[in-house]
Amino acid sequence: MALNIKTVGVIGSGQMGNGIAHVAALAGYDVVLNDISADRLKAAMATINGNLTRQVSKKIITEDARKTALDRIKSSDTIDGLAACDLVIESAIEKEEAKRKIFQQVCAVLKPDAIIGSNTSSISITRLAASTDRPERFIGIHFMNPVPLMELVELIRGIATDDATFEAARAFVTKLGKQIAVSEDFPAFIVNRILLPMINEAIYTLYEGVGNVEAIDAAMKLGAHHPMGPLELADFIGLDTCLSIMQVLHEGLADSKYRPCPLLVKYVEAGWLGRKTQRGFYDYRSDKPVPTR
Repeated sequence: MALNIKTVGVIGSGQMGNGIAHVAALAGYDVVLNDISADRLKAAMATINGNLTRQVSKKIITEDARKTALDRIKSSDTIDGLAACDLVIESAIEKEEAKRKIFQQVCAVLKPDAIIGSNTSSISITRLAASTDRPERFIGIHFMNPVPLMELVELIRGIATDDATFEAARAFVTKLGKQIAVSEDFPAFIVNRILLPMINEAIYTLYEGVGNVEAIDAAMKLGAHHPMGPLELADFIGLDTCLSIMQVLHEGLADSKYRPCPLLVKYVEAGWLGRKTQRGFYDYRSDKPVPTR
């Protein structure tokens, strides 16, 4: 039978983690937000409060809903704080070794029937599940960024994921008010398998001098009605994340069409990772973003 999910743990309090905690608390779940850094947890709680307040000012939610949601979120800087959770969603750095280490630690404290979800955007769910003590209770639950705004969640079953786990995850995502796309467990799933090669191709278009940053972004915004140009979007996602997803695609599918553009590699090596470091394809250090090429 499907597990009744009441308490949700979220590992990692970055942009994605605090977004998942935000939507879960609003949907009526008790949430434990976990991070190794107490400072990051403090910043995450402030971000969640700010985002909820923005929803109140836009009349999306009431002030009472904001207060109730905030009260439902507890933060914990130890893995032990997750012991009572029915579902734990890992939303840590997109590096397989780091995720495996987290799963080993969390499996030691979770109750036997608890479900583990990973918010990975590209890594094999089957392989991650195999590093846990409960591959049949492991599933990919991939949220889009920013979580409170984006309507889609990709659900990805590993080879061992059982039906009860899938149904419990589906019920959870539906209760959040999100739409579901079910993806097979292949590198980068659906959204990023289509989106990242497009971004990579935009970077090749820049690298080969076909157009400059502004021309490429304007072309896709005005010519294809994309809300954001691909280079602006890459900066928003983080160029390091873009590169790691392209590397997963390239290694996992062994097709040269997924080769990361050398210019993307160069920007990442320079530490120009986009908005989070103030420089990427645009420089964000003044009032108006200025193209860096």
